Amino acid sequence: MTILPDVLAPGLKVVFCGTAAGDRSARVAAYYAGHGNRFWDTLFETGLTPKRLTPCQFRDVLRYGIGLTDLVKTAKGPDASLPSGSFDPEGLRKRLREVSPDVLAFNGKKSAKSYFGRSTVEYGRQAVLLGSTTLFVLPSTSGAARGYWDSRHWHDLAKHLRSGELP
Repeated sequence: MTILPDVLAPGLKVVFCGTAAGDRSARVAAYYAGHGNRFWDTLFETGLTPKRLTPCQFRDVLRYGIGLTDLVKTAKGPDASLPSGSFDPEGLRKRLREVSPDVLAFNGKKSAKSYFGRSTVEYGRQAVLLGSTTLFVLPSTSGAARGYWDSRHWHDLAKHLRSGELP
């Protein structure tokens, strides 16, 4: 059973991919609803949305060419508590090939590491593509990841989306 529905459509500028719904997000059935999560503020601060959305408005991101998904669709909670068998990078690839966004942006390194099958990844634009989709790895907006927060990579992504410039 899927915890949160994908918010995907053809022709999106960017799809943000988290690892899995957190406990609060699962409870209220809305993306990035955890206390201290910077996702919605960051979308607004980088100019990716013209106003600050709330978690319950998550479906509205489509208006701005933005999609949402998670690598783990059938489990919830902190990354360390997720069953290893619940990670589905091939399912993510399939869903993204169907809608072919300009960019797939991982919200945090955990989802990116699982997707790439590597133990380390660097923030920023990645050297590989998914079809014609550019891949980015961004610092997690989760309140639990505050120690790794750096909005610079989010601003680089926004700049790329506005102008096509590569950071």
